Parts: sequence; structure tokens; C-alpha cells
Amino acid sequence: MSTAPEEPQSQNGLEPDPTTNPKPESESEPVAQPEAIPEPVPEPEAKLEPVPEPKAKPEPVPEPEAKPELQPEPEAVVTDGADPKVEEVVEAAIQSNNQASAHPELKKDEGSRTFTMRELLGGLKNDQSNDVANDSSSPYSYSEESPQEQHSEQNNAAMELINSVTGADDDGRSRQRVLTFAAKRYASAIERNPDDYDALYNWALVLQESADNVSPDSTSPSKDALLEEACKKYDEATHLCPTLHDAFYNWAIAISDRAKMRGRTKEAEELWKQATKNYEKAVLLNWNSPQALNNWGLALQELSAIVPAREKQTIVRTAISKFRAAIQLQFDFHRAIYNLGTVLYGLAEDTLRTGGSGNPKEVSPNELYSQSAIYIAAAHALKPNYNVYSSALRLVRSMLPLPYLKVGYLTAPPVGKSIAPHSDWKRSQFVLNNEGLQQVNKGEQKQSISGRSGEAAIKVDVPDIVSVSSCGDLTLPPGAGLCIDTIHGPVYLVADSWEFLDGWLDAIRLVYTIYARGKSEVLAGITTG
Repeated sequence: MSTAPEEPQSQNGLEPDPTTNPKPESESEPVAQPEAIPEPVPEPEAKLEPVPEPKAKPEPVPEPEAKPELQPEPEAVVTDGADPKVEEVVEAAIQSNNQASAHPELKKDEGSRTFTMRELLGGLKNDQSNDVANDSSSPYSYSEESPQEQHSEQNNAAMELINSVTGADDDGRSRQRVLTFAAKRYASAIERNPDDYDALYNWALVLQESADNVSPDSTSPSKDALLEEACKKYDEATHLCPTLHDAFYNWAIAISDRAKMRGRTKEAEELWKQATKNYEKAVLLNWNSPQALNNWGLALQELSAIVPAREKQTIVRTAISKFRAAIQLQFDFHRAIYNLGTVLYGLAEDTLRTGGSGNPKEVSPNELYSQSAIYIAAAHALKPNYNVYSSALRLVRSMLPLPYLKVGYLTAPPVGKSIAPHSDWKRSQFVLNNEGLQQVNKGEQKQSISGRSGEAAIKVDVPDIVSVSSCGDLTLPPGAGLCIDTIHGPVYLVADSWEFLDGWLDAIRLVYTIYARGKSEVLAGITTG
């Protein structure tokens, strides 16, 4: 069973404030890109409830009687790079995303090509020297006879915004100088060729990065004004090149950042809807992006907190499907795993509050709380030093069926007979922990997976797993089929419904992924400690 490598860290990803509630994780940074400028990482915030971080020492935190509110973790703008140094963040912000600029068949002026940090810094020095000699602050000038007057006005407005930004510290000011220089290059390229969508895209990234560089106490333009201008550039770029998926992705992040400034207002609702549409376009153009799926889920999660109650559950279930799809693309994507836990927690709260529909086939609030705890525990096992996950785990650990990660019913064939008459298949209890999945024999209560039993039972050890998938086969009894392929051959089981099957699929895959990452002991500590 293959697992994806650790997702690249966002270059300017923000660590959530340890004094606030655990938040859902997001992936938003400009692609080029500034665990999106995901892994702001922008971020809708789901809410376990306000949970103060433990003080200096790890004191035991009592499990809240009233279920706390899980909050999704914040996000940034998506980038390709992984080293969070300021210079590298800036370099990523002013370069085209490798995929976005891979259009060899289109020839453009040199002004639209991407530049290395060395070239930009060298150009910046020359530019500053020329400024002194020519008493001019811009490397390009506008001719009154220029046929591009309208573009010049737009360019001037954008440049004015960027020129007004001052960083909060020396690093911020240094970074902003490079961003300003890059913006001049892209403005010059667009003056020469208004259809240069790569230059528009990169300029939008610079504006988006500059918005993050706005000092709260300065007289700089507002972050919102810079983001709005970035959105206009993304809009122009995608009109010129409708397949520019990175532009749709970072555009959605910029819109999300604008929405977060507006709280739970009608204006914010409209912005979140725009963001979800852009994430959808990004995913349609590049389906193999777990970060875009994760951020799409976060945007839906935020939207669900604003819309009328009658629309909320549909949006929440759509968000769940996006987080789940992200995990299926990258099994160790801890941000999406954690965010799925927070959205399930919120759904459990809502279901408990409203009493549900009364349909016995629907997942109960207790089961939803338990599922939420599984994802949060898995995220913690993959990133044990991440304070957000540790705090959330303290709140939900008691919701697990300890000493197991998951306990539930599956319909199984007689031991050793994967093909048997449907009448011979029996519904029985199964338990899952860090070592594997095992059927609980009749009359035995909470049998340890590692324990010995005189009576044969189905047992799947984690190291033996090759793959886990849903399956439909006429040889299986009615229900949602589950196939666990092992080195000893396949094991077939049937869940009560497809919704219950999703929970089993994810839990088994996560346990295997944690094992493959060498973190089984952490998971064992969660269930037994």
C-alpha cells in the first residue's frame, strides 16, 4: 500500500496561535508560490471550543463535559518551495509557478520570464543606481503617445499600492524592496504585451505577498486593497488563459483572506461562495491537488457557518467529501486529516442539537464524535509535536473506544472462506488499533488484537496490508463491500452502509500510513496511555 511523501511545507505557512482554539488546517498561499500565500495555508476555522493551550507544563486537561468546539487550523498562500526563509519566500512569490509557466509554444518578451533571486537583487542594485543618476523612481516610463493608456493607469494604481507597503521589520522591508522591483518588471512586461498572462499571474502573486507584508501600525494601504488588486490580476490572467489552475487556486486564497476580514456578514458569504467556485475550477483543471481540495473544504466549512440553517448540512457534507478526497490523494496529509476531524466534530454537535432525522441508518452523534477523534488522533500521530493537534486530542481522546482506535460491526465470511454462501456470512464486532484489525469472537469482550484465542477469528496485521479499497461483487452479501488486500491474499468484509464503509476505509488506511511513517508507537500511546 503506497503512501504519499510528506507534503511540502508552505513557505509562509502560519502556525496557529497557541492561545486560541484549535483550528482547521488549510493550504493557502500564492503558488509560485507564497502543512497556498497550504501545507495561509488560508483557513477556515472549524471549532472543537476555545481551548487554552496548556501553560508551561503539560498539565492534564480535564475532558470537558459539554463538548468543546473544534476549530479548523489557519492557512496561507500555496507555494512550491519548502524552506520558510524570507528570501526564499520572496523568490517563490516573484517567480512563475513551474507548472503555470510551462507554455513553451508561446513566445513572449523577456519581461514576462521568471527571474532568479540573484538576477532580481542585481537588477535592483542597478535600478537604484539609475534612479540616482536619472532622478527617476521607475525603471520604465509612460509615453503620452502610448496606445496602452488604460493599462498604464491600472499599472500605476497597482504600483502605487505596492510602493506604499512597508514591512514591519528589517526582513519585511528587505523582502518588500524585492517584491516592488519584481512588480516593476511585470508591469513593464504587460506594458509591452497586455496579453502576457504569465506576467499578470506573477504580478498578482507579488500583490498577494505584499498584502501579507503590510504592517498593522503603518500608513500603508490596507491588506484588503492589495488583495482586491491581486484578484483583478488573477481575473485578467484566467480570462487570457482559462487553464491556468494555479491562478484559480491562489485567487481563491486571496478571496478567502478578504472574506475572513468581514466576519459572518452577507458580504463574507458572497466572497466564500466565490472562493469555493475558484477552488472547484482549480481542482477541475488539476484534479491531483490535495491542497486545493483541502482549501476547498475549508472554504465550504466557513461558508456553512454563515448560510441559513436549512443549507448548512448539505454544505458541511460537501466539505467532508473534499477533505476525504484530499486524504485519498495523499494518505499522510495531516492538515486535511485534522480538518476532517473538526468538521465531523461540528456535524456531531449540530446533529446532537437538532436530534437528527431519527433515521436508524444515519450515523449517530456519538459515532460522529468517535470518527472525529480518530482523525484528530491520526493527525497527532503523524505530527506529534504540533501543538494544535495535541490540544485538540486532549479534548477528544475520551471519545475513542479505548484501548482501540475504532470498534464497530462488519459482516464477515467464515474464517478461511472468502467465497461462501451469503447465509454463512455473519455480522460481528471488529476492533482496530495500531497493530491491526481483528474480529471479536462471540462471548469475548474487548479482546486484545495481540492476544491469543483458542477460537479462530479474522485478523489482519498492519504490516501485511497491501491496499484497502471499497468493492462491489456479486459474491458478497448486500451492503458496502470492503477489500483488504494482504500479502496472504484478500480479506473481504461488508459494512452496513457506504457511509459506515468510508469510516472503516479511512481508519485502516490511516493506521497503515502511521505505521509506514514509523509513528505506530505514538498511536499506541494515544490508545493505551
